[in-house]
Amino acid sequence: MKQKYGKVAVLMGGTSSEREVSLMSGSGVLTALLDRGVDAHPFDPSEKPLSALKSEQFDRVFLILHGPFGEDGTVQGALEVLGIPYTGCGVMASAVGLDKLRTKLLWQAVGLPIPAFELIDAKSDFAAVEKKLGLPLFVKPATEGSSVGVIKVKEAGGLKAAFEEANRFDPLVIAEQFVGGGEYTAAMLGDNVLPMIKIEPATEFYDYEAKYIRDDTVYRCPPDLPAATTEQIVADVKKAFWVIGGKSWGRVDFLMDEAGKHYLLEVNTAPGMTSHSLFPMAARAVGISYEDLVLKVLDTTL
Repeated sequence: MKQKYGKVAVLMGGTSSEREVSLMSGSGVLTALLDRGVDAHPFDPSEKPLSALKSEQFDRVFLILHGPFGEDGTVQGALEVLGIPYTGCGVMASAVGLDKLRTKLLWQAVGLPIPAFELIDAKSDFAAVEKKLGLPLFVKPATEGSSVGVIKVKEAGGLKAAFEEANRFDPLVIAEQFVGGGEYTAAMLGDNVLPMIKIEPATEFYDYEAKYIRDDTVYRCPPDLPAATTEQIVADVKKAFWVIGGKSWGRVDFLMDEAGKHYLLEVNTAPGMTSHSLFPMAARAVGISYEDLVLKVLDTTL
């Protein structure tokens, strides 16, 4: 393994609001690589410059940073300049994927189904947006992950306060139609879509707490969906990942309405790999262990 991969840096931590999640993901990845005999080392770019990857003679990077800097094309561009292979999507796909607004605009342009949305700012007619999208609705920062800053607005007149809260995380804020038939995700490994997962949180929605802290979220993998519906979702997920330029691995989240119609929500270009994470759960459903999954992702750098 040491000869196959050389010296591997597990890029984890960073400076985004998802730092703690990245450290949890990175710890799991590092342990898996060490268990499989890979010469792997933790590397936190908040503690030393990326140029140290070159001076410390790393051959490749398992990139498990989450959020801005780690997932927005910035670090990917730096690794391209350094000439160090890395896991996950490239510069463009990473930049687009973290930006929910640009992702939606691209998907909309090629006819993929997405929930209705509005870009809002301090000058918006909040009452008109509430009327147009209906209540409840969701408000979210355009470039945060892990449900950071996401707020469900249930009562008329609540949009302005929700905007102000989300705006603390990002100058771009989206108001989005509520779709209430269930939350799902589909993991992409190379060109393949792994078994989909239906997420049933005990909380109001699949928020940060439900994702990483609570143990009462129910996951159904694979979910009970008609074969024709599953086939169409798989086709749309592949197209959605291709449209942003995705490669290596990623995750596309989507919603279903009560009538069984699906709506693509967002893409994750550096999926979580914690004990609660969805990607390893989908891999297990087809007999891929956590350790084998980590190696399969690392293989994409060869």
